[in-house]
Amino acid sequence: MRLNKAVRKLRPSDYWRIGEHESWFSDMAAKGYHLKKMGIYFAHFVQGEPKKMRYRIDVSIKKKITLEQIEMYAEIGWNFVTSYGLFHVYSSPAELDAPELHTDPAEQSFTLKEMYKRLALNASLVAISMILMIGMLCAIWFLDGTPTLVLIEGGVIQQTILTFFIGYLAYSSLQAALSIRALRKNLAEGKAINHHAPWKKHYQINSIIMVLFTTVVGLTAIIPFIQIAKGDTNTLPMVSTDLPIVRLLDVEQNPALIRGESFYMSDKVDWGNRYTYDWSPLAPIQYESDENGVVPGEMWEDGSGEYSPGIFTKVYQLSVPSMTDQLISDLIERYRFEISREDFVETNHPELDSLFVHEDKERKEVFASKGKAVIYVRYYGYADINSVIMNIVDKIDLISH
Repeated sequence: MRLNKAVRKLRPSDYWRIGEHESWFSDMAAKGYHLKKMGIYFAHFVQGEPKKMRYRIDVSIKKKITLEQIEMYAEIGWNFVTSYGLFHVYSSPAELDAPELHTDPAEQSFTLKEMYKRLALNASLVAISMILMIGMLCAIWFLDGTPTLVLIEGGVIQQTILTFFIGYLAYSSLQAALSIRALRKNLAEGKAINHHAPWKKHYQINSIIMVLFTTVVGLTAIIPFIQIAKGDTNTLPMVSTDLPIVRLLDVEQNPALIRGESFYMSDKVDWGNRYTYDWSPLAPIQYESDENGVVPGEMWEDGSGEYSPGIFTKVYQLSVPSMTDQLISDLIERYRFEISREDFVETNHPELDSLFVHEDKERKEVFASKGKAVIYVRYYGYADINSVIMNIVDKIDLISH
């Protein structure tokens, strides 16, 4: 065995379990791991000869203890080891049989009074933060009645995981306050701390929870960076491409159609004629496009101006095909505006799994799915709605598998 080797061990996260920490330190010393420092997640040990050691934790509102106090405890056989937060750790060889740091449990209960107040305040603040986050999260999820769409587009995954993490912190903070309050009550009744409290069960549970939370939070933290790296917006090319979006010219079938004037230009992108690519874990392929055109010399039937059809497309390839029906339902809810849901008629099509259509004068909307793919098209113009459906069928095979 290599002596004086620095070793790190995942520390028990329930720092308020004083007796369990003392017992853990003693068990580690019996295995040859002698405590030197406590970090946020790990305890630092020095590997040496196994020894029977006793450990005691003293609580002080002041994070730094005085030299006089250290010397006073050393005189009765307790050597200062380290501090973490408000906790100060002392050790003593078991054979020395040093007297306890606190011989009067009621007096020790008094030393925990200020700590309990701080823990109670901390629990209250974390609980308030959690309530606020839940409120904001519920607004994102349910305010417009499209939770599946919100989940699939990926913008809420990180906030949801973070809320669960804050919820766990709130639970831990409340548990800490209640635990110290119960400990103070027991001490006031003359019941001393159990310095040999079993620690393995809580240690294993907390280690699993910490690893899971760290892994999940770490993975979700990179989602926004992946979305930024993968996301892209470009001006639509004049001619049709292999993109799985429905093009205006293919629907209109009018060679006189030309591109409409740009409504807004930014970063050399014509936002009136553009396509955007996005990514999320539940929909690794997402497209959104706008396209506007003009037919010179042709007028709208109401005489409002030159005939200028337009088309808007949303495309999703899902990681979980069973979510297609709910996604279509949410897309209808998101884009129906003042139109009743009953006006979106479900019809059968031999080459599609599901098809919903709505037609009102120049406005035609189609929601379709096949395999993993979902496409929504909103078209303004005089072309027949069957032309829109036909083009969806041609495009949906590109991402349905």
